[in-house]
Amino acid sequence: MKKKFKCEIDCANCAAKVEDAIKKIDGVNDAKVNFMMQKFTLDADDARFDEILKEAVKTGRKIEPDFSVEM
Repeated sequence: MKKKFKCEIDCANCAAKVEDAIKKIDGVNDAKVNFMMQKFTLDADDARFDEILKEAVKTGRKIEPDFSVEM
């Protein structure tokens, strides 16, 4: 399943770091964090999508405390 979300992230470098970390989560097929558009796209396992999304947001906040996703 692939879904797009509005997100808040402070800089392009942080967005790249968050994106790389989220891609390493088990069950994630692909992830994109677009600083300019303030968008977060997650492509993950359908059966565990909500669980993976929560883990992705938690992972993003470890790297960038201001990272947030509107669900």
